[in-house]
Amino acid sequence: MLATPPPSVTSLIEYGLYVADVERAAKWYQSLFDFPVLLAEGDRLKALQAGEQVVLLLFKAGASLGGVPMPTGFIPPHDGSGPHHIAFAMTKGSEEHWERHLQAHDVTIASTVEWPEGGTSFYFRDPDGHLLELITPRQWKFQPWPQS
Repeated sequence: MLATPPPSVTSLIEYGLYVADVERAAKWYQSLFDFPVLLAEGDRLKALQAGEQVVLLLFKAGASLGGVPMPTGFIPPHDGSGPHHIAFAMTKGSEEHWERHLQAHDVTIASTVEWPEGGTSFYFRDPDGHLLELITPRQWKFQPWPQS
């Protein structure tokens, strides 16, 4: 049992997906979302800016199992398999624009959900089978986030 509460976590900064071909995946995300590249490490990793303070890490599956020596430390081994799920925020009122944009990029919307709280989600897959979601605000009732 903790005697005091832990320090606050302010946000999620990075999310990693493991892909078969880093270059192909990066081009797909850049084409669909216009995410700029922040870092490229050969065929092992590309880091894309996926929001104001969010980084999408695209790792070649299996390429980080030995860990990564850095000049100032060591990144421990990591990897993943199977389809992951991540959601990107879309603004309320942009749903039709996103539908047309996805269609123009030959992306099939697998499912649309109208949430009881008033939000909308579009679910679709990237070339590696990861489940992606575009979601409007208000689905999650975070505090102290404004509820408008």
